[in-house]
Amino acid sequence: MTHISGMTGFGRADGALVVEGGGDWTWSVEVRSVNGRNLEIRFRGPPGFDSLERHAKAAAQARLSRGQVTLGVQAKRALGAASLVVNQDILARYLTLANELAEEGATPPSADGLLSLRGVLEAPEEIDDPETRAAVEAAMAASIDQALDALKLSRDREGGQLLPVIADFIDRIAALTAAAETEAAAQTAAIRDRFARRMTELAPDAPGLEDRIFLEAAALATKADVREELDRLAAHLASARTLLQQPPAGRKLDFLMQEFMREANTLCSKSATTALTGIGLELKAVIEQLREQVQNVE
Repeated sequence: MTHISGMTGFGRADGALVVEGGGDWTWSVEVRSVNGRNLEIRFRGPPGFDSLERHAKAAAQARLSRGQVTLGVQAKRALGAASLVVNQDILARYLTLANELAEEGATPPSADGLLSLRGVLEAPEEIDDPETRAAVEAAMAASIDQALDALKLSRDREGGQLLPVIADFIDRIAALTAAAETEAAAQTAAIRDRFARRMTELAPDAPGLEDRIFLEAAALATKADVREELDRLAAHLASARTLLQQPPAGRKLDFLMQEFMREANTLCSKSATTALTGIGLELKAVIEQLREQVQNVE
């Protein structure tokens, strides 16, 4: 079962409404989203339907928590003859010009020809009947809901694809943390042996050399102790696995990546062996790869 959602997706819904007396409506709704730190909604709709924007934003906020969302509604109105209005001023100008041409021998215009001229017939821009407007808006709002539901499903599918990828990176970090713990356990002996060789080379006959080596090696080992960093990495791993079961987790996972990287950096800076440094560098690389995937999580 998918426990996380992505932030990239697409949804579409089409609708139509037959209006008594003509003026039937058809429309399409398209909504898409991409990654974003917060939820940002941009709406484009047909003129005269301002309430649709409020509905679209409320519906998106009810379904989504992050991402840049663009939602557009395109609508067309198919008008019957009864819904058309004759522009008398433009018609009069066409008639005057036609009569002047007819006096010069041109064929007089027909009624059909005049009505087909641009600007003679006009469609009303607004819906006069409040009940009709409410019915059209409600139907368009239902299509917006359908498109947003489709977008949510699309984002959930992306989450289903992200989940095993993220889980694999978390397992790799856990394996590297365990390797670092094994290597760190051998750091004290390696520090002591290295310091002892160095002191023996520089001052082989110095009095109390063994005690000096022990004290200095202990001090160096304390500075190089990475137990605290390893414990915190283990705690972060447990938190990451828990967050994958508690959506929306993207913002918290993003913050957790910073904590992972902080511990990995400290681990590298404290490392006293080449092997532990190599593990730390690999750990940083895997954490960065995980961070890139987490950027897609809602």
